[in-house]
Amino acid sequence: MKTPFKNIVQVLRLNRWVVLSVVIVSGLVCSVSIMVVAKIHQNGLDHAFVVNGEGEVIPLQWVDQRQHLEVEAMAHLERFHRWFYGLDAGSFETHMEKALWLGNNSVAEVYQQKKADGFYNRLLQYSLVQKVEHIESKIKMEGANMTFQTRIVLQIHRGAVTDTYELVTSGHLLQVERNFPHNPHGLLITDFFENSLRKLEAYESPKE
Repeated sequence: MKTPFKNIVQVLRLNRWVVLSVVIVSGLVCSVSIMVVAKIHQNGLDHAFVVNGEGEVIPLQWVDQRQHLEVEAMAHLERFHRWFYGLDAGSFETHMEKALWLGNNSVAEVYQQKKADGFYNRLLQYSLVQKVEHIESKIKMEGANMTFQTRIVLQIHRGAVTDTYELVTSGHLLQVERNFPHNPHGLLITDFFENSLRKLEAYESPKE
């Protein structure tokens, strides 16, 4: 007996194929979209542009940051130690503010201890000038773990009198988000410690 209605089994079979086709096509579209987005993101990381003084747009080729991590770590330590120990009565507060961006609470604790000992009061009272003459850092990299030891030669000027000291510090470096201009290298000094401080005699070379 003929009927104007299609067989229910045929309808269900057709619906199943339609749904299956939609799911497959949707999956393919999502996969292609993810691949396109990933390619665009990678191209964005590989290429950057800056504007020079003449208003020209110049492309820059980015390189793997890991390859230059040790160089950035050296620059970070250089910046920190010059700000933290290069002091005079007119600049120490500004230098401290900048230096504290480069380390965690361990740096702040050393600063607070010096402050409690009256170091900065003596700096102001006697108009002392502390200059960083030489910085030498050694970095040990083991995967994501970075330790450092830095030797600093300081000169403290008291009018016509100049004393030279050797200070050795140590700690770890932790990778964090870059923060321009406060922390451009994206590194943070942790477990900061002043290991030793001694006065250099006149016959000792500051760079030995």
